[in-house]
Amino acid sequence: MSAEVEHDCTVAQRLDVCGLSCPLPLLKAKQALNRLQPGDVLQVLATDAGSVRDFKAFTDQSGDQLLQASEDEGQFTYLIRKAGA
Repeated sequence: MSAEVEHDCTVAQRLDVCGLSCPLPLLKAKQALNRLQPGDVLQVLATDAGSVRDFKAFTDQSGDQLLQASEDEGQFTYLIRKAGA
């Protein structure tokens, strides 16, 4: 996985989608982001290896910012800042 980037930010919401397969982790993250305010940060915990590609592609297209993507023993953690701030 790519280098981990540390960001000092307050997480507005945590979303645990561990055990769910594509496309559910991304769909649930989109729903959670829709409920957040611009600038808020969503933390997503996932176990689907395909989520790495999915979250990168989603943030590239949506304008939301992927602050961090990391993996530890098969669990993926993403920090996404909602666009518009």
